[in-house]
Amino acid sequence: MRTPADDTHPVLPGCEPWSSPGGGPHGALVLHGFTGSPVSMRPLAEALATAGFAVELPRLPGHGTAVEDMIETGWDDWLTEAERALGALQARVGDGKVVVAGLSMGGALTAALAQGHPELAGIVLINAPVAVPDELAAAVEEMMAGGMEVMDSIGGDIADPDADEASYDETPLRSLLTMIMAGRDVRARLAEIEVPTLIITSRQDHVVNPADSDVLAEGISGPVERIWLEKSFHVATLDYDKAEVEAATVEFASRVTGG
Repeated sequence: MRTPADDTHPVLPGCEPWSSPGGGPHGALVLHGFTGSPVSMRPLAEALATAGFAVELPRLPGHGTAVEDMIETGWDDWLTEAERALGALQARVGDGKVVVAGLSMGGALTAALAQGHPELAGIVLINAPVAVPDELAAAVEEMMAGGMEVMDSIGGDIADPDADEASYDETPLRSLLTMIMAGRDVRARLAEIEVPTLIITSRQDHVVNPADSDVLAEGISGPVERIWLEKSFHVATLDYDKAEVEAATVEFASRVTGG
């Protein structure tokens, strides 16, 4: 398995992992999205830290450096790093409770963690993909068969022109295919998620179909709460509704951990 330490290019400014000791007994793991970086989740991580949570915001392997690093990575690498960060956070908080929040692919990783960790206090899924069309997988496989390694970027879907998530300007096809295939398994096992879940969805998302949130809401067994965002695109954590995202996440996390 690849780790962030295996990346050969330097980490871009602002894309470093981030953590906070917190001021209370509970913790929050925060996960960024595909081709993105911790930049997209830093404000949310800081909001949780301000609320007293111990926070871990890892940089997933291949992200936040150069696209050449990401070409060598896939879902198993990212999930392994998410598991490592969760384990480290759980060790830090001891008897405290942990919530996990993820954006986009980070949301899919969050769902996968919840399927294997029923001890989590709750999860927050922000524009998470779980129902990628079969046609997309077929198109990716066709491009790869033709010798392509990358396609145009799918990052930077933000309504606010002043916001930048520091995403790659290309999308590694092999990495994308691993996420699509893993997403099918996550979707098939949604009923295994019994922890409280907050689903946050942008009505205008040009990367993930907003209807994926319906699939999540219908498939998860535990209690589900939903929030719809009216002014933001895919990277809602940096967009016009970011204050609402932060407030809702902090309120939910505080409630499910018992304050």
